[in-house]
Amino acid sequence: MTEPILDLAHIAHAELLTPFPEDSLRFFVELFGMEIEHREGQSVFLRGWGEYQPYGLKLTESELPGLGHMAIRAWSPESLQRRVDAIGRTGYGIGWNEGDHGHGPAFEFTDPDGHRLEIFFEQDRYVPPEHLRPRLKNVPQRHVDRGAAVKRIDHVNVLASDVAANRRFAVEQLGYRLYEQIINDDGSEQGAWMSLSIAAHELIYTADHAGAAGRLHHLAWFVDTREEILRAADLFVDADVPIEAAPSKHAVAQGMFLYVYEPGGNRVEVTTGTHFIFDPAYEPVRWTQAERARGQAWGVKTIETFHTYGTPDVSGRPPGPPIPPTSQIPAIPDATVV
Repeated sequence: MTEPILDLAHIAHAELLTPFPEDSLRFFVELFGMEIEHREGQSVFLRGWGEYQPYGLKLTESELPGLGHMAIRAWSPESLQRRVDAIGRTGYGIGWNEGDHGHGPAFEFTDPDGHRLEIFFEQDRYVPPEHLRPRLKNVPQRHVDRGAAVKRIDHVNVLASDVAANRRFAVEQLGYRLYEQIINDDGSEQGAWMSLSIAAHELIYTADHAGAAGRLHHLAWFVDTREEILRAADLFVDADVPIEAAPSKHAVAQGMFLYVYEPGGNRVEVTTGTHFIFDPAYEPVRWTQAERARGQAWGVKTIETFHTYGTPDVSGRPPGPPIPPTSQIPAIPDATVV
């Protein structure tokens, strides 16, 4: 067994691009229940109530939607330098930047598919204003009961033209542990669920069936209970949000899910309930093509757009969400009323 790489701790934040910044900002504040922590240039920095760092989402105005970058925090300056040296030898390194709001210098690079990533160590801790100051010393912020009231960024799912190549890069260069994967009958790798921690997934690569590269499938935020997901679904219906997949349970990683589209056209998820892996010698679970064809854990079939749509759209245009608001889906002609 290869000695694991333990240099990187967790995903610190992700940058989401949107062509409709005011609408997207309103969505994340009013419907996801996030707090505006900072504004700078064309970006707004937002946080869930349970994040120790200042923010988990950097929302940036852009011509097209998608992932700007994903940021990962290292355990120490020494571990950061080890990963910088290793990534530099792969040819995927871009170089150092001076840092961004809330964190120090970061090393930028890409994965084999072209997604932009960065790693850093120096990170500010969130200091809440008085109206958000909690009474419990081990809670970073008072809970605000607004919208879905998401707690923290949970995972990033990116589309890849070659899942296996990106999975190997994440494992061999970044130290991710592979926990689950989908292998088709022809041997092609369709998905890889990986994590730097005991959580069942933090970084996911899934096959881009459009044949594109560097696109985003979705970003996900965590809530504490299944009931919060159900409540969020009701709130989203009333707010005319396009719900792509109503609350149910994944087979892979066992998490509960609710997939919706924010106004910029990016798919986002509210999730909870995934399992934890404590076994240091855990063998990755492999799902077959036939097993995945059965649908989700409780037999729910996955809507077609979930397999075909990513951001930016392959059309090169900012179309907004690919499906209408759930509350406005037209009636089926001649449907029987029961």
